[in-house]
Amino acid sequence: MAFGIDRQELRAWKNQVNKGEIAFLTHYWIDKRFPQATSVTKVGCSNLQLLVDWGKQYNLEAKWIHRSRFPHFDLFGEKQKEVLLEEGCYDHIKRFLL
Repeated sequence: MAFGIDRQELRAWKNQVNKGEIAFLTHYWIDKRFPQATSVTKVGCSNLQLLVDWGKQYNLEAKWIHRSRFPHFDLFGEKQKEVLLEEGCYDHIKRFLL
C-alpha cells in the first residue's frame, strides 16, 4: 500500500518516465514481505536500455525491473538511501526520514 504522495507528484513522475527520463518517486509503503521498510523509491524510465544502464552503476540487475506501463526499479532500505544520496535527492531523504 502506497501513501504520502499526491496526484500531482505521481502525475509528474509518470510524465518523466513516459518522456524516457530517469525519474524518482518516493512514498511511504507497507508490505508484509519487507517489514523493515517504511518507504520505497521507484526509479523509472520508459527507455529500458537507459534504465538498465543507469541501474548498473548501483549494481541493480535488469531482471529486477518491473516491466509495467511505467518500467521501474523498487528501492528500499540501505540501497534506497545510497542511491538517493548519490543522485542528490536530499528532499526524499528528509521527507521520508531516511
